[in-house]
Amino acid sequence: MKLHELRDNAGATKKRKRVGRGPGSGTGKMGGRGIKGQKSRSGVAINGYEGGQMPLYQRLPKRGFNMRRPSKYAVVNFLVLQKFIDAGKIDASKPITEDSMIECGLVRRKLHGVRLLAKGELTSKLDITVTGASKGAVEAVEKAGGKVTLA
Repeated sequence: MKLHELRDNAGATKKRKRVGRGPGSGTGKMGGRGIKGQKSRSGVAINGYEGGQMPLYQRLPKRGFNMRRPSKYAVVNFLVLQKFIDAGKIDASKPITEDSMIECGLVRRKLHGVRLLAKGELTSKLDITVTGASKGAVEAVEKAGGKVTLA
């Protein structure tokens, strides 16, 4: 075996179709685009256009309600909150606010507020002020002897 004897396997490569290269090629003259019209021109393709017929996405029924600008909350789970308390980055004896969470690095940015979720275990007694909290999170904090204040 020598370098000049190397070849691809039979059928591994395929010659590219050269459109618009004369009548002998089979795709000459109009290049398989038909005669005139929008689709024969270059650079024109209207997505969702069905030739004047009502497009499918408009024919289908719409349901529900989509908010234009839904609120995005920074999420804090008990799992991470307890890690920060155990590591000494957050003082559990003092009230915990959204600003103190940002200072210690628990939350990167507030967005529309901070939401407390009950994923994980909470063992510390906390006095925490957040924009929102799940029912389970409020119950778990009160069970541990603390309180949740919604701002």
